[in-house]
Amino acid sequence: QLRLVESGGGLVQPGGYLRLSCAASGFVLAAYDIGWFRQAPGKEREGLSCINGSGGTTNSADSREGRFTISRDNAKNTIYLKMNSLQPEDTAVYYCAAIWTRTTCSLLSSSYTYWGQGTQVTVSS
Repeated sequence: QLRLVESGGGLVQPGGYLRLSCAASGFVLAAYDIGWFRQAPGKEREGLSCINGSGGTTNSADSREGRFTISRDNAKNTIYLKMNSLQPEDTAVYYCAAIWTRTTCSLLSSSYTYWGQGTQVTVSS
């Protein structure tokens, strides 16, 4: 059974950083594109960054201003999202998602088939 489990969320002060992990099981990670998304209360889910199956292509939302970096370790079946200079507006539940790999990964949540349960990130002093 294909499963994604996010971890690494928590409470962080403004200006701080976190590294989220997305552990995959039940499938070969290299055959799937992985995306990171987030959803704040009362807002739509938004795409942050994605990486294709081989890890050779990434795509990130312009609004991230280079603060978020996605990477993958297929040997560990894990995808990471490093987030720097976190601000209160980054507070949300963060999700990873998977879809059978394509040439270019997508930042549209509707493109993805499999989802994790999410991890809460709270940025507050």
